[in-house]
Amino acid sequence: MNAPLLLQGKTIVVVGAAGRIGRVIVGAVLSAGGRVVALDTDAASLKALTDIHGTASLECVSVDMADRASLDRTLVDAHNRFGAVEGAVNTAYPRNARYGRHFFDVKYTDFCENTSLHMGGYFLFMQACARYALELEQPFSLVNLSSIYGSMAPRFDVYAGTAMTMPVEYAAIKAGIEHMTRYLNAYMKGRSCGFRANCVSPGGILAGQDEQFLGRYGEHCLSKGMLDASDVSGTIVFLLSEAARHVVGQNIIVDDGFSV
Repeated sequence: MNAPLLLQGKTIVVVGAAGRIGRVIVGAVLSAGGRVVALDTDAASLKALTDIHGTASLECVSVDMADRASLDRTLVDAHNRFGAVEGAVNTAYPRNARYGRHFFDVKYTDFCENTSLHMGGYFLFMQACARYALELEQPFSLVNLSSIYGSMAPRFDVYAGTAMTMPVEYAAIKAGIEHMTRYLNAYMKGRSCGFRANCVSPGGILAGQDEQFLGRYGEHCLSKGMLDASDVSGTIVFLLSEAARHVVGQNIIVDDGFSV
Protein backbone atom coordinates (compact mmCIF):
# COMPACT_ATOMS: atom_id res chain seq x y z
CA MET A 1 0.00 0.00 0.00
CA ASN A 2 1.34 3.44 -0.92
CA ALA A 3 2.02 5.97 1.86
CA PRO A 4 -0.56 8.79 2.08
CA LEU A 5 0.33 12.06 0.38
CA LEU A 6 0.62 14.41 3.35
CA LEU A 7 -0.06 17.58 1.35
CA GLN A 8 -2.65 16.25 -1.10
CA GLY A 9 -4.56 19.20 -2.56
CA LYS A 10 -2.84 21.83 -0.39
CA THR A 11 -1.35 25.01 -1.82
CA ILE A 12 2.00 25.99 -0.33
CA VAL A 13 4.04 29.14 -0.98
CA VAL A 14 7.82 28.57 -0.99
CA VAL A 15 10.03 31.65 -0.62
CA GLY A 16 13.61 31.42 -1.84
CA ALA A 17 12.36 28.63 -4.07
CA ALA A 18 15.30 28.77 -6.48
CA GLY A 19 17.91 28.38 -3.73
CA ARG A 20 19.83 25.29 -2.62
CA ILE A 21 17.22 24.29 -0.01
CA GLY A 22 14.22 25.96 -1.61
CA ARG A 23 14.29 24.02 -4.86
CA VAL A 24 14.42 20.72 -2.94
CA ILE A 25 11.45 21.79 -0.82
CA VAL A 26 9.49 22.64 -3.98
CA GLY A 27 10.05 19.09 -5.23
CA ALA A 28 9.16 17.59 -1.84
CA VAL A 29 5.86 19.50 -1.60
CA LEU A 30 4.91 18.49 -5.14
CA SER A 31 5.82 14.85 -4.40
CA ALA A 32 3.60 14.99 -1.30
CA GLY A 33 0.61 15.96 -3.46
CA GLY A 34 0.74 19.70 -2.93
CA ARG A 35 0.62 22.67 -5.27
CA VAL A 36 3.44 25.22 -5.07
CA VAL A 37 3.68 28.95 -5.61
CA ALA A 38 7.44 29.45 -5.89
CA LEU A 39 8.78 32.92 -5.02
CA ASP A 40 12.30 34.18 -5.66
CA THR A 41 14.13 37.23 -6.96
CA ASP A 42 15.99 35.12 -9.57
CA ALA A 43 13.65 34.79 -12.56
CA ALA A 44 16.06 32.61 -14.56
CA SER A 45 16.37 30.03 -11.78
CA LEU A 46 12.59 30.02 -11.34
CA LYS A 47 12.25 29.13 -15.02
CA ALA A 48 14.52 26.15 -14.40
CA LEU A 49 12.01 24.93 -11.79
CA THR A 50 9.20 24.98 -14.32
CA ASP A 51 11.41 23.13 -16.82
CA ILE A 52 11.84 20.36 -14.22
CA HIS A 53 8.34 20.17 -12.73
CA GLY A 54 6.02 21.65 -15.35
CA THR A 55 3.31 24.18 -14.57
CA ALA A 56 0.18 22.17 -13.72
CA SER A 57 0.79 22.31 -9.96
CA LEU A 58 3.54 24.94 -9.91
CA GLU A 59 3.46 28.70 -10.38
CA CYS A 60 6.71 30.67 -10.28
CA VAL A 61 6.70 34.37 -9.37
CA SER A 62 9.60 36.81 -9.25
CA VAL A 63 9.02 38.98 -6.19
CA ASP A 64 10.70 41.68 -4.10
CA MET A 65 10.79 40.33 -0.55
CA ALA A 66 11.19 43.86 0.83
CA ASP A 67 7.91 45.04 -0.74
CA ARG A 68 4.88 44.46 1.50
CA ALA A 69 2.37 45.14 -1.29
CA SER A 70 4.12 42.63 -3.56
CA LEU A 71 3.95 39.90 -0.89
CA ASP A 72 0.27 40.55 -0.13
CA ARG A 73 -0.56 40.52 -3.84
CA THR A 74 1.28 37.23 -4.35
CA LEU A 75 -0.82 35.49 -1.69
CA VAL A 76 -4.04 36.87 -3.18
CA ASP A 77 -2.98 35.78 -6.69
CA ALA A 78 -2.13 32.29 -5.38
CA HIS A 79 -5.54 32.12 -3.74
CA ASN A 80 -7.25 33.14 -6.96
CA ARG A 81 -5.42 30.53 -9.02
CA PHE A 82 -5.39 27.51 -6.71
CA GLY A 83 -7.94 28.30 -4.03
CA ALA A 84 -7.01 28.68 -0.36
CA VAL A 85 -3.30 28.88 0.53
CA GLU A 86 -2.77 26.49 3.44
CA GLY A 87 0.87 27.15 4.24
CA ALA A 88 4.24 28.62 3.39
CA VAL A 89 7.95 27.96 3.81
CA ASN A 90 10.49 30.78 3.96
CA THR A 91 13.99 29.67 2.94
CA ALA A 92 15.17 33.07 1.67
CA TYR A 93 18.80 34.01 2.37
CA PRO A 94 19.27 37.66 1.28
CA ARG A 95 22.62 39.31 2.00
CA ASN A 96 24.94 41.97 0.61
CA ALA A 97 28.25 41.44 -1.19
CA ARG A 98 30.29 41.96 1.98
CA TYR A 99 28.45 39.34 4.04
CA GLY A 100 30.48 36.56 5.67
CA ARG A 101 33.49 38.41 7.07
CA HIS A 102 35.23 37.60 10.33
CA PHE A 103 33.92 39.30 13.46
CA PHE A 104 36.37 42.23 13.65
CA ASP A 105 36.10 42.86 9.91
CA VAL A 106 32.32 43.37 9.94
CA LYS A 107 31.36 47.03 9.56
CA TYR A 108 28.39 48.41 11.45
CA THR A 109 26.65 49.44 8.23
CA ASP A 110 26.99 45.92 6.81
CA PHE A 111 25.74 44.33 10.02
CA CYS A 112 22.66 46.56 9.92
CA GLU A 113 22.05 46.03 6.19
CA ASN A 114 22.29 42.24 6.40
CA THR A 115 20.06 41.93 9.44
CA SER A 116 17.56 44.26 7.78
CA LEU A 117 17.57 42.34 4.49
CA HIS A 118 17.31 38.90 6.06
CA MET A 119 15.44 39.21 9.36
CA GLY A 120 13.44 42.17 8.07
CA GLY A 121 12.37 40.17 5.04
CA TYR A 122 11.20 37.30 7.24
CA PHE A 123 9.25 39.79 9.37
CA LEU A 124 7.45 41.18 6.32
CA PHE A 125 6.52 37.73 5.05
CA MET A 126 5.31 36.66 8.49
CA GLN A 127 3.08 39.73 8.54
CA ALA A 128 1.73 38.89 5.08
CA CYS A 129 0.93 35.28 5.98
CA ALA A 130 -0.75 36.18 9.28
CA ARG A 131 -2.77 38.94 7.61
CA TYR A 132 -3.92 36.56 4.86
CA ALA A 133 -4.99 33.91 7.41
CA LEU A 134 -6.89 36.45 9.50
CA GLU A 135 -8.69 38.17 6.64
CA LEU A 136 -9.87 34.90 5.11
CA GLU A 137 -10.17 32.98 8.42
CA GLN A 138 -7.94 30.41 6.75
CA PRO A 139 -5.98 27.77 8.71
CA PHE A 140 -2.34 28.30 7.85
CA SER A 141 1.00 26.64 8.67
CA LEU A 142 4.15 28.75 8.26
CA VAL A 143 7.61 27.18 8.43
CA ASN A 144 10.62 29.48 8.86
CA LEU A 145 14.14 28.26 8.13
CA SER A 146 16.47 29.00 11.02
CA SER A 147 19.75 27.23 11.82
CA ILE A 148 21.47 25.38 14.61
CA TYR A 149 23.46 28.59 15.06
CA GLY A 150 20.27 30.37 16.05
CA SER A 151 20.15 28.09 19.11
CA MET A 152 23.80 27.43 20.00
CA ALA A 153 27.14 29.22 19.96
CA PRO A 154 29.29 28.45 16.92
CA ARG A 155 31.91 25.70 17.08
CA PHE A 156 34.71 27.87 15.76
CA ASP A 157 37.18 24.99 15.96
CA VAL A 158 35.66 23.38 12.85
CA TYR A 159 36.69 26.42 10.78
CA ALA A 160 40.37 26.36 11.89
CA GLY A 161 42.80 26.36 9.00
CA THR A 162 40.18 27.43 6.44
CA ALA A 163 39.04 30.78 5.07
CA MET A 164 35.54 30.09 6.42
CA THR A 165 33.86 31.47 9.52
CA MET A 166 30.40 31.68 11.09
CA PRO A 167 29.24 35.26 10.41
CA VAL A 168 27.99 37.18 13.43
CA GLU A 169 25.08 38.53 11.36
CA TYR A 170 23.93 34.98 10.62
CA ALA A 171 23.82 34.02 14.30
CA ALA A 172 21.90 37.17 15.22
CA ILE A 173 19.46 36.77 12.32
CA LYS A 174 18.65 33.12 12.95
CA ALA A 175 18.17 33.64 16.69
CA GLY A 176 15.88 36.55 15.84
CA ILE A 177 13.83 34.47 13.40
CA GLU A 178 13.28 31.80 16.05
CA HIS A 179 12.03 34.32 18.59
CA MET A 180 9.88 36.20 16.08
CA THR A 181 8.24 32.86 15.32
CA ARG A 182 7.41 32.34 19.01
CA TYR A 183 6.20 35.95 19.24
CA LEU A 184 3.87 35.53 16.27
CA ASN A 185 2.30 32.38 17.70
CA ALA A 186 1.65 34.14 21.00
CA TYR A 187 0.15 37.12 19.15
CA MET A 188 -2.11 34.94 16.99
CA LYS A 189 -3.17 32.54 19.74
CA GLY A 190 -6.91 32.33 20.26
CA ARG A 191 -7.86 33.80 16.89
CA SER A 192 -10.39 31.90 14.81
CA CYS A 193 -8.19 31.33 11.75
CA GLY A 194 -6.02 28.55 13.21
CA PHE A 195 -2.70 30.14 12.24
CA ARG A 196 0.50 28.44 13.45
CA ALA A 197 4.20 28.89 12.75
CA ASN A 198 7.28 26.76 13.45
CA CYS A 199 10.98 26.81 12.70
CA VAL A 200 13.23 24.15 11.24
CA SER A 201 16.91 24.55 12.12
CA PRO A 202 19.20 22.54 9.84
CA GLY A 203 22.78 21.74 10.55
CA GLY A 204 25.30 22.47 7.82
CA ILE A 205 24.19 21.80 4.24
CA LEU A 206 26.72 20.40 1.75
CA ALA A 207 27.83 23.03 -0.75
CA GLY A 208 31.37 22.12 -1.81
CA GLN A 209 32.99 23.08 1.50
CA ASP A 210 36.65 22.56 2.36
CA GLU A 211 37.45 18.88 3.07
CA GLN A 212 39.28 19.78 6.27
CA PHE A 213 36.19 21.60 7.50
CA LEU A 214 33.92 18.68 6.53
CA GLY A 215 36.07 16.25 8.50
CA ARG A 216 36.10 18.39 11.63
CA TYR A 217 32.38 19.06 11.37
CA GLY A 218 31.60 15.37 10.97
CA GLU A 219 33.44 14.50 14.19
CA HIS A 220 30.58 16.17 16.11
CA CYS A 221 27.83 14.20 14.32
CA LEU A 222 26.21 10.80 14.63
CA SER A 223 26.85 9.37 11.16
CA LYS A 224 26.51 11.59 8.08
CA GLY A 225 27.91 14.95 9.14
CA MET A 226 26.97 17.74 6.74
CA LEU A 227 23.51 17.16 5.31
CA ASP A 228 21.82 17.37 1.94
CA ALA A 229 18.77 19.60 1.59
CA SER A 230 16.66 16.47 1.14
CA ASP A 231 17.55 15.45 4.71
CA VAL A 232 15.58 18.48 5.93
CA SER A 233 12.62 18.54 3.53
CA GLY A 234 10.71 15.67 5.19
CA THR A 235 10.48 17.59 8.47
CA ILE A 236 9.17 20.62 6.60
CA VAL A 237 6.50 18.60 4.77
CA PHE A 238 5.40 17.13 8.11
CA LEU A 239 5.05 20.60 9.70
CA LEU A 240 2.96 21.79 6.75
CA SER A 241 0.62 18.81 7.04
CA GLU A 242 -2.42 18.05 9.17
CA ALA A 243 -0.31 15.47 11.02
CA ALA A 244 1.42 18.42 12.72
CA ARG A 245 -1.68 20.55 13.36
CA HIS A 246 -0.95 20.72 17.10
CA VAL A 247 2.76 21.54 16.67
CA VAL A 248 2.90 25.27 17.37
CA GLY A 249 5.83 27.62 17.94
CA GLN A 250 8.50 24.94 17.96
CA ASN A 251 12.06 24.91 16.65
CA ILE A 252 12.91 21.48 15.25
CA ILE A 253 16.64 20.84 14.85
CA VAL A 254 17.79 18.54 12.05
CA ASP A 255 21.57 18.27 12.32
CA ASP A 256 22.69 14.62 12.69
CA GLY A 257 23.50 15.34 16.33
CA PHE A 258 25.96 18.20 15.70
CA SER A 259 24.44 20.37 18.45
CA VAL A 260 24.37 17.59 21.08
